[in-house]
Amino acid sequence: MIHVLFFASLREAVGLDGWQCPLPEGVACMDFDALLAALRRRLDAAGYAALTAENVRVAVNQEFIDSHATMLRADDEVAFLPPVTGG
Repeated sequence: MIHVLFFASLREAVGLDGWQCPLPEGVACMDFDALLAALRRRLDAAGYAALTAENVRVAVNQEFIDSHATMLRADDEVAFLPPVTGG
């Protein structure tokens, strides 16, 4: 399982705190685009659009990623974080 977490406004947009994404049987890892495809099947259009907005940051195991080629393995944690504003 890949542990997927949604924070702040993204949690509200997708209607979930988190989700456990199973790896396909017999597969040791999958790329980030495969995770996005699984999320597209799981979420409604508005929730998916919120996650894939340009300003959303993604961290894998608490390290930000910039590449959709990132490989995910069982027990990895993927966090979707909305933009942060301060004042």
